Amino acid sequence: MKAIPFTWHFLHPRYWPIWLLLIPLLFVFSKLPWGIQRRIGTFLGLLVYSVIGQRRRDTATNIRLCFPEASEHEQAMMVKDVFIQGGISIFETANAWFKPKEYYHKKVTIQGLHHLQAAKAEGKGILLLGAHYSFVDLCGLLAIIFFPVDTVYRPQNNKALEYFMVKRRLRIYDYQIDHDNMRLLIKALKENHTVWYTPDQDFGLKQGVFAPFFGMQAATVTAPRRLQKINNSAVMLVHFRRHPVLEQYEILITPRLENYPSDDPVADATLVNYHLEQLIRRSPTQYMWFHRRFKTRPEGEAMPYPKKRRHLKEEQRNI
Repeated sequence: MKAIPFTWHFLHPRYWPIWLLLIPLLFVFSKLPWGIQRRIGTFLGLLVYSVIGQRRRDTATNIRLCFPEASEHEQAMMVKDVFIQGGISIFETANAWFKPKEYYHKKVTIQGLHHLQAAKAEGKGILLLGAHYSFVDLCGLLAIIFFPVDTVYRPQNNKALEYFMVKRRLRIYDYQIDHDNMRLLIKALKENHTVWYTPDQDFGLKQGVFAPFFGMQAATVTAPRRLQKINNSAVMLVHFRRHPVLEQYEILITPRLENYPSDDPVADATLVNYHLEQLIRRSPTQYMWFHRRFKTRPEGEAMPYPKKRRHLKEEQRNI
């Protein structure tokens, strides 16, 4: 994907916070030593944890549903750490956009690269399934140290931010594929690219089926099984995690999924969710538990998340 053409519309006052505050701040953040980044990120994460109640409650609901074996105290500490990891990821995003790529060459190790290389040697595309880890932008930069990769993403609503993000990510990805741009996604696989696809969010049942995820029935997209058939692409999973303290990272690539896809979309979604769950459990609080993963429920089952404030206000007005 080429850079989005710059237009004077991006200089509208509504976008000034992007140009005058966000971008300069991220640039400055990227220049700080890791120890300072980590401490400030921890503070910012705890600040968000304290003031954004809706996100905190949604995260707590996810942790309670997905880790019932943990005590209430353990669950509460996990929720807090999810926000800490999110705060630290602000600096990792800044690093991904502004630090030299070479900076990370000695800060990352990889396991399972031979699985990807063997599949690549077959001359087919590779569908690399992953999840939304807190430092998702940095994941791409770490990956290209070892292999070129495309990414599928949802564009930002803020057009100036979208312009800037696409421009910075050009140094990471060959193709940045809008999740609605199936033509470009198919093109990438037919050109035998490695495409990183994250099938771990709830898009309802128009694009998916119910399949178990951490013991819960979760609306799960079925797109990977359809994409695999484009040119018989190899399907494997990838996991990224950060050392708890040090600025060191690990990448794990699993063997390709065998007998995938089958004739059963539910069985295929269950298989993908099982592997995603096992990988997320390696560093559970580095996963983005902020989103409402279980908002779509089977018929007759109530949504587990507390109602958002705006919905409560609407209900009060309708009384």
